[in-house]
Amino acid sequence: MSLKDLNRSLWVFHVNSGSCNGCDIEIVATLTPRYDIERFGMKLVGTPRHADVLLVTGPVTRDMEKKLRRVFDQTPDPKVVMVIGNCGSTGGVFYESYNLVGPVDRIIPVDVYVAGCPPRPEAIIEGVVKVWAKLEKRGEKK
Repeated sequence: MSLKDLNRSLWVFHVNSGSCNGCDIEIVATLTPRYDIERFGMKLVGTPRHADVLLVTGPVTRDMEKKLRRVFDQTPDPKVVMVIGNCGSTGGVFYESYNLVGPVDRIIPVDVYVAGCPPRPEAIIEGVVKVWAKLEKRGEKK
């Protein structure tokens, strides 16, 4: 399945793996009329079984490690994992916390990183453009 089959729309499932919710607020801001990411075809879905993209925020806590793997396994191929914020990519301000197992890429493979604490909605939209490009390349290979 390629983006051509999906009419260039991305269905996204959001996973908070232990963030402070700053990134979550910025994701919601991208859905508001000011940025309106839905005009690009991005839609939040309620289950990973319908998703093309996993948006992961926050570092991975011990409690979320198995859950994040399960969500990743439930997402059908081709899929893209997009990490939003510094905490998901490096651990951020929680870097050496006793309750973390590490950044997201230690648990599941990551395709796109969006830096910032929290990242601006414009940066999230730029990340979505990179996601489209990656999914189109994967669709062409098959």
